[in-house]
Amino acid sequence: MAAPPEANAQTPARQVSVKDASFATQIDDSRRYEMIGHGLFTYLVWDAYAGAYYQAAGYPRPAPESDVPRRLVLHYFHAIEADDFASTTLEAVREQVGAVDFPSVRRPLTALVDSYRSVEPGDRYSLTWNGDSLILALNGAPLHRSNDNALANAMFAIWLGEDPLNRDFRDALLGR
Repeated sequence: MAAPPEANAQTPARQVSVKDASFATQIDDSRRYEMIGHGLFTYLVWDAYAGAYYQAAGYPRPAPESDVPRRLVLHYFHAIEADDFASTTLEAVREQVGAVDFPSVRRPLTALVDSYRSVEPGDRYSLTWNGDSLILALNGAPLHRSNDNALANAMFAIWLGEDPLNRDFRDALLGR
């Protein structure tokens, strides 16, 4: 006797929606990442992008500045030029790490921002620390890789640190 069709069907991944963006609650990419939180980043009066923050399964408490494998996905609602990403990132990291520590991440940070590409509405950047490497990807295509954990922590701190770009967005991403 054959099993009913629903017994053979795979359960679709659960999704959450933020404005016009959907995010899977779990990502399987050489390891399983589980969503900690998601939110909307508003700049002045514009909804700039939606985001989701994930950590490797088995690390349920948010640990955005650590060696825990983690991923941040940002879905853009407006076009942004690569040069704007680069200048904003350089300034934000300088603010996160301070003038004394900035020289230690300057070289790997410059290599990362040089890999930025302009985005159009619907594009997604992801930033992943897999435990060994920091990977910047645009729409799933890797653009840059670094094994510098200090750079990874500085990059994640832009959105998830003690003094992020937007506290409400940080709190939503961290599930607070």
